[in-house]
Order: sequence, then structure tokens, then C-alpha cells
Amino acid sequence: VQLQASGGGLVQAGGSLRLSCAASGRTFSRYGMGWFRQAPGKEREFVAAISWSGDNTYYADSVKGRFTISRDNAKNTVYLQMNSLQPEDTAVYYCAGSPFGRGSNTQGEYVYWGQGTLVTVSS
Repeated sequence: VQLQASGGGLVQAGGSLRLSCAASGRTFSRYGMGWFRQAPGKEREFVAAISWSGDNTYYADSVKGRFTISRDNAKNTVYLQMNSLQPEDTAVYYCAGSPFGRGSNTQGEYVYWGQGTLVTVSS
């Protein structure tokens, strides 16, 4: 599975962005998918995850209520809708795929990673 993240950019505080992650391969629908982010000088951290069916979603406390993860298995794409963005959300955002279809906040469970897309939130 190859993953291609897109949709990052520069936005003012309080604004919104939607990230997309397009996957190649016929097994996408079996994979749990996640979004992680890495801010300058910090370690990569979990943002959100979704199960293979889309029935279960998980969020970091810092984004709960502001971000929404979703997927369209017919389009082999997972999305991250980000609302009420704050400067602390500035980071490179990575999508990742896990053969454990449940979705997870554990980076070690993800074996496929996209290249990352930069989100910059200005104050």
C-alpha cells in the first residue's frame, strides 16, 4: 500500500482545512488508518484513527471535538477534517495504514506511511 497525503497549507487561527490521504492497492479497505503529526522540535504524535469499516474512530484529547476522521473505501481515501485550528496544530501531518483493521493510536502498529503534508496555522 502506498499513501499520498495532501491538503495542507497556511490558515489563520480559527480556520479549517481538510487533509486527504489517497491509497493505492486493493487491500486498503481492510486497513485501519491513522493520522499523526510532528511539530518542529517535537516527536511525532497520534492525532486520529479509524477502523477498516469506519465504524470506530479515535482521537487525541487535544483535537477531540475539532477534528474528524473519515474514510471512503470506494475511493481508497481517508480524510481529516480540521476545524477551529490553532497555532499549536502547526505540524507535518502523516497518514498511516495498519494491517490491524481496528484502528489504533500506537505508531508501532502502522506499517505504511505517507510522505506528510505541512499544516501551518498563523495567529
